[in-house]
Amino acid sequence: MIIKAPIDLELTQLSGQTSQPPWKRTGDTFSEVVIVDGIPVIFNLKQSGEYLDFSFTGDISKRKAISKLSYIYDLDFRLDKFYRYLSNHAELAEMSEFCNGLRLFLASNPFECVISSISSANNSIKRWTKSVCDIKRKWGNEHKGYYGFPQSSVLGNVYLDGEDEFNSSDIQDISMCENNLKSCGVGYRAPYIRSASRLFTLEINLLEISEMTYDEAFETIMRVPGVGPKVADCILLYGFNFREAFPSDVWIKRIVSHLYFDDKDISVGKVREFGMDEFGDNAGYVQLYMFHYARKSGLMDRLKIKK
Repeated sequence: MIIKAPIDLELTQLSGQTSQPPWKRTGDTFSEVVIVDGIPVIFNLKQSGEYLDFSFTGDISKRKAISKLSYIYDLDFRLDKFYRYLSNHAELAEMSEFCNGLRLFLASNPFECVISSISSANNSIKRWTKSVCDIKRKWGNEHKGYYGFPQSSVLGNVYLDGEDEFNSSDIQDISMCENNLKSCGVGYRAPYIRSASRLFTLEINLLEISEMTYDEAFETIMRVPGVGPKVADCILLYGFNFREAFPSDVWIKRIVSHLYFDDKDISVGKVREFGMDEFGDNAGYVQLYMFHYARKSGLMDRLKIKK
């Protein structure tokens, strides 16, 4: 079926948003298992002009499937209205030209976004997405060749590294220990991931976060091991759809400084405050477009030279 909401599916999938890794690609089709009301459903998507060609396999209604799809790809968001907003700001006016069709890629499973975001810290998109896919294959539930993300109670009890696994199992050769977090390439983030998993199992209810104010939710997420302000904002934006979040790191700092502050050296914290105050409910989208505009327009390369 054709879903008539404009989107660039490939750009959105490969944009590095830390909600989840890109879906499995076969030819021009992106596919993934999505849990809808506790039921595993295979979603299949491909580009059809400016729209999506969508099919699914699973025991749910067409209405529920479309509703879930619309949430994940933010299809109810009016890109045309947002582009008018960008065009009314001189600093942002070119961005829709370079990022046309880019949408938020929201988490169908907020806990997966938590772990993806922790894994992404000081890491490349290629490495953190591979790590998350490995975690799914090792401890997630399999459904028709696809793997869901493991529950926090499962991930909170996995081995940290080969030594932990060797000392706690019957394996006789430590080189055979591959059922641990570090074997997924998460490095120093392994204890953060396990501790975060335990926290969401025992203390923090994920379902309550979306009902909080932004400030309450930010304070709650900042309690999670391995989470600083940038990772917290990624979790709130991509995992819980808090659109006022403005994830800020050294690259967003350089871009904002160039566009708004004559390349002056301002702190990442000030950039975050500026973004939230200046862009309001559009902050998350503006940040997403800023980053990809800088990559695709050549601005990022010019800022590297200035560094």
